[in-house]
Amino acid sequence: MQLSASPYEERLTAPRSWWLVCLLVGVSMALILLPFGTLPLLGGLAGGTAAAAVVASSYGSVRIRVVGDALIAGEAKIPVSALGEPEVLDAEEARAWRTYKADTRAFMLLRAYIPGALRIPVTDPADPTPYLYLSTRQPQRLIAALEAARAAA
Repeated sequence: MQLSASPYEERLTAPRSWWLVCLLVGVSMALILLPFGTLPLLGGLAGGTAAAAVVASSYGSVRIRVVGDALIAGEAKIPVSALGEPEVLDAEEARAWRTYKADTRAFMLLRAYIPGALRIPVTDPADPTPYLYLSTRQPQRLIAALEAARAAA
């Protein structure tokens, strides 16, 4: 597989505030185990924080990439030749496409903590997916990478 002229990769990491929540989960576990002594308290702090951090990290480990002639978004991989013209969605429009404008057949890689998004129609007639909805912090860079991959193909 050849690399695209303008490679693109974005990791949709969890916001910093979520890591504070992970620490608070650990503190909560420590307080629950407080009556059992100091060692269980420390174990609850470490174990609760670690468990919450694993959950936050796994949720925030999804990536969007343009590699060769394909767009890879999470588990989905689609050739750029099967994609239409992307549309940048601001925060209000992105909320609308996540809720009342959404099509149940659409592929949605959304993260509520990322306000902007990109909506890309799927032009392949054999694919029942009408469009891709991708939460992204850098929609213009993603569009440029898709155009470069389309031109290189």
